[in-house]
Amino acid sequence: MVQMDNKTLARLRCELRWHSAIAKHRDCFSTARLNLWRDFFPAQLENDLMGRSLGEQTHYSFAPGELVEPSNERQCFRLKPHQLNQRFGNKGWIEKRSGRFYPRGMLQEISTLFAEDRHPFRLIKCADNSETDGTFYADLNHPLASYPLDLQVTITNLWAQGEQRGGRSIDLADVLTANGPGMQTRWREQPTDFWSDMPFMRRDCRPDAAFYAQPRLVAHLDQTAQTELAALYAQLLTPGSQVLDLMSSWQSHLPDDFALAKLVGLGMNAEELNANSRLTERVVHDLNATPQLPFDDEQFDAVMCNLSIEYLIEPIAVLREVARVLKCGGLCVIGFSNRWFPPKAIQLWEGIHEFERPSLVLEYFLAAGGFSDLETYSLRGLLRPDDDKYAGQMALSDPLYAVWGRRSAD
Repeated sequence: MVQMDNKTLARLRCELRWHSAIAKHRDCFSTARLNLWRDFFPAQLENDLMGRSLGEQTHYSFAPGELVEPSNERQCFRLKPHQLNQRFGNKGWIEKRSGRFYPRGMLQEISTLFAEDRHPFRLIKCADNSETDGTFYADLNHPLASYPLDLQVTITNLWAQGEQRGGRSIDLADVLTANGPGMQTRWREQPTDFWSDMPFMRRDCRPDAAFYAQPRLVAHLDQTAQTELAALYAQLLTPGSQVLDLMSSWQSHLPDDFALAKLVGLGMNAEELNANSRLTERVVHDLNATPQLPFDDEQFDAVMCNLSIEYLIEPIAVLREVARVLKCGGLCVIGFSNRWFPPKAIQLWEGIHEFERPSLVLEYFLAAGGFSDLETYSLRGLLRPDDDKYAGQMALSDPLYAVWGRRSAD
């Protein structure tokens, strides 16, 4: 039996769990091939993984600032307006929005930064006088710096390759936490400004009925990501439930053998809905024209919305309706990735960091009210299938993100 040592290569599936003031968070990452001799591991892992076998799972806990750099007030700068290059890159003029993330290269006159730096920092408007003099804070601390972190590691592949020499070293802690995890929540419990700049405008403002008149029977995720999304639903949903598939199409992204009492599909195109054999009922309905749902109160055990939340121009109104049609304790799950139809996605969705999108959806839930037990989920790093049409262009599978909550008691 092959075991981990300094002569093997291993692929690990790592799951980072942490809690913010508003939600629980789970960030999963499948690593590239790692080598105990060459690569850098957190101190707790390096010795513990030695001798482990395929499929073994281990758990670790880290105090705040132990897996990432600890929070440091010296990494929070109060800056003047001219120290932010608001014409950064090719995106035109960039407005300052409190709580949002921007590339560090936008910052000027800070000796440790350079214009090519794309690592994110969080911008915070100064509450005292920013409206008059434009000063702001740039928080360069890692967004996970203040949280205790739990890490679950599973060995998913092992290769006996002989003793390794050379190659590029990988820092596992950096791979797990860089450029994303921690960005899903608020800064010091202050709401993030997602609401300025007409966030729900779209490139194509024509009625959606014309755009969706022609069926699009195409997959919006590669097969690996589809399998993972189905597995997530197998964890979250209860067999025998009555479920509403919101903004549905020809796929419902459920496991093939997952039995439900009822699965109602509400979507824009009758042909797409008719092609979905999992649906027991089909309703053609335009939520951007009429956010109200054509269902009775407390009708469903769960509502799921896959790969479509970015198209809603009144998402808070729709989520209020979702709360109405859910039974007490019922689950609402919103899943998405990084692919969409650009003309119909809201401009805010395109303009924010990939890991800010779960934060935006959390704010939708909070603004709608009626939900509790909020959670976010991310999954990255899995390999794209060899037969996928994009396999030659992208090595990795489509990332997955999900946010869910339960209908709270009245």
